[in-house]
Amino acid sequence: MKKAVLSIAILGIFFSANVSAQTETSGREKVYRATHTKVTELKHTKLKVNFDYQKEQMNGEEWLTAAPFFYPTNELTLDAKGMLIHEVALDINGKKSSLKYDYKDDVLKIILDKTYQKNQDYTVYIKYTSRPNEVKQQGSAAINDAKGLYFINAQGKDPDKPTQIWTQGETESSSAWFPTIDKSNQKTTQEIYMTVPDKYVTLSNGLLKDSQKEANGLRTDHWVMDKRHSTYLFFMGVGEYAIVKDKWRNIPVDYYIEKEYEPYAKQIYGNTPEMIEFFSKKLGYDYPWAKYAQISGRDYVSGAMENTTATLHGSDILQKPGQLIDENTWEDTIAHELFHQWFGDLVTAESWSNLTVNESFANYSEYLWNEYKYGKDQADYHQMKDVNQYLTTPGNFEKNLVRFNYDSREDVFDLVTYQKGGGILHMLRNYLGDDAFFAGLNDYLKTYEYQNGEAHQLRLSFEKVSGKDLNWFFNQWYFGNGNPKIKYSYTFEPVKKQIAVVIEQTQELPFQFPLAIDVYDNGKPKRYNVWVNAEAKNTFNFDVSKNADLVNINADGILLADITDSKTPEQNLLQFTNSKEFKSRYTALTAIKDQVGKNPAATKLLVAALKDPYFRVRMKALELMDLTNPEQMKALGSEVEKLASNDPKTLVQASAIAALAKTKDKRYLLIFEKGINAVSNAVKGNSLGAVITIDPSRANALADKLDLEGASDDMLALLLPVVVKNKVTSQMANIAPIAAFYPFIKFQNPELGKSAEEGFNWIMTSDNLKATESITKLLSRAKGQMGDNPQVKMMISQMLKDGLNKKMDLLKQNPQNASSINKQIDAIHKTMEDFK
Repeated sequence: MKKAVLSIAILGIFFSANVSAQTETSGREKVYRATHTKVTELKHTKLKVNFDYQKEQMNGEEWLTAAPFFYPTNELTLDAKGMLIHEVALDINGKKSSLKYDYKDDVLKIILDKTYQKNQDYTVYIKYTSRPNEVKQQGSAAINDAKGLYFINAQGKDPDKPTQIWTQGETESSSAWFPTIDKSNQKTTQEIYMTVPDKYVTLSNGLLKDSQKEANGLRTDHWVMDKRHSTYLFFMGVGEYAIVKDKWRNIPVDYYIEKEYEPYAKQIYGNTPEMIEFFSKKLGYDYPWAKYAQISGRDYVSGAMENTTATLHGSDILQKPGQLIDENTWEDTIAHELFHQWFGDLVTAESWSNLTVNESFANYSEYLWNEYKYGKDQADYHQMKDVNQYLTTPGNFEKNLVRFNYDSREDVFDLVTYQKGGGILHMLRNYLGDDAFFAGLNDYLKTYEYQNGEAHQLRLSFEKVSGKDLNWFFNQWYFGNGNPKIKYSYTFEPVKKQIAVVIEQTQELPFQFPLAIDVYDNGKPKRYNVWVNAEAKNTFNFDVSKNADLVNINADGILLADITDSKTPEQNLLQFTNSKEFKSRYTALTAIKDQVGKNPAATKLLVAALKDPYFRVRMKALELMDLTNPEQMKALGSEVEKLASNDPKTLVQASAIAALAKTKDKRYLLIFEKGINAVSNAVKGNSLGAVITIDPSRANALADKLDLEGASDDMLALLLPVVVKNKVTSQMANIAPIAAFYPFIKFQNPELGKSAEEGFNWIMTSDNLKATESITKLLSRAKGQMGDNPQVKMMISQMLKDGLNKKMDLLKQNPQNASSINKQIDAIHKTMEDFK
């Protein structure tokens, strides 16, 4: 699972979460989430299903083969949420005999015909109706709905949305569409017969074994999955998709894509075979399944989901050339879900408490792919962003990585499990070395393949391979909470010609860890790798010829820590120009933010950064500079002009155009006007903004060239006023990420906030279902990231109430559009309920 993370940093919205401390894993907690007790072992699940599009229900027949796990039993207890149960029988070679059963509170208890012993199989037949709209369980911040089976535009009333069906099983929602034991430690083989209108294609786990035409324009597809996997990974997808064929070795690799995006399928998904080859070799374990397919679903309830052999992505994956030439923003997610086919699907977390063995690995796979495909700087940048998300979000410090006392099982789908967990694996890799780290992963996969795993078993595999005791590491990082919070200082002893570097940990419980320290003597760094003991203060002495010019701790950027740093611009310049590691360069660059235009060393650093080989460093330098400053213009102007026209990265070109635009200098108009016709959305958007900044009278003429689909936060902020002022209706839905939060933006940026409020009111006084739903969906997703903040809830509730009143007035004035406007009113009502 890749969570859908709401990007609201630019809006200046920071919500404090009330999170209780998580410190025990002993089973003595007030709340202890035990691993599900296995009374029954599932063996095989066979389903025959068809769909009622009008009622948004599914008719199902199930043949469930099972046996007692260990102790004899005459009962079978299944999860079955919101269903109608029509028949339950024992099936012996096709002959059915009725069984007694009790169905209440979403649990189906079946009395078997006798007491069965361990390994004594039986098959139960169940005829049922799945009614996902009757499911009572709620979603969460990570997965914002939990009804398992989703009918999208089922009656075809929305001309702008395709008709689709898709399922979402994680965490325990598969039991909303077939009776099962809905726990991660249950694994079963499966086969599904799906009867659908012949115009639709289907996708499920495993291979398509057969497809038969039926009466009345229907077709039945038979999908078979012959290897065991967990019930939450079962999947069905139905819709009008193009299927773009690819392959890895002799394994089919298919991309199910909406037909509008078929020409771009290889641009979006095309690195998948290379990823499979890379991960197979890196793990020493070939991709374990018979095929790999990827599909996207409209109105998806999270980011993406690693259903075995059939990954489901949210529709944000659908990108066009203007976006893809800048960056395939979904490529990390493609890698993340693919890696789950090993970590999560082949070996599955035995309980949600141990979700780290699924999600932390999938998070770290993004690092591995970036490192292999795009270089270490790109991988380090990606992980720096992830770790900073964890470090700067309130409430994370108190949570263990493995935790048994969560309130809701979906609470563990958070920044600790994902971002911090990935950072922890990076530290472990660097402590063990690549050979031992990947050999340990191989041992873990081979030992527990098609079974379940937990963090202790992971530790044992690493210890088995490396010969090292790793209890100290796992106790700190997996079964403990927090991270080092470090202050450091150094003093020079002229007689000994040494400096003493003092490392202080200010958090309550000290950590032990390896640490890279660069000591700069006569302008050149020397790397020292030291061991920091679990003490509040550690002192290290290093030989120098004179007082050190600079001491840079965590110089390799590997330690996951909150470090208090204070360096002069001259020291930051020295660090930037002498560091090979990305994080040391980037940290030095960002540290001069308040010195730009005030200190010559800061300008020199910007000059050096514009020539950095990694494009994100060049972009950051362009963001920090101010070319209205004569000194900076003299030192930087000509280089920025070159980058605006010739940088190999379109994102850098766009940043350079934005830097030049601040000057409002007409001599750059030729660059900007050329950029308006670029393929790149970023170059085009920033060029439009630049031209309008210099000549506001051209806004009307250029408005129709705007396309903010998939735009960055910065570009949205730049162009939202143009869209609103000129009422560019085609971009109305695309301004939702800022318009939805205008009350908060007004505190941070009153001018932008005013435009955002006008944008919100424009949407609320317009009959635009897509734009209104964009607002309500964003707010619903944001709710999970806000914590329990009554003031925030009150502000959003009032905003929605105002919006609702505007929609009601719109309905009175346009009764002929009642169908569309009422849907918008319902969406606002539902979101208002979320914030009560």
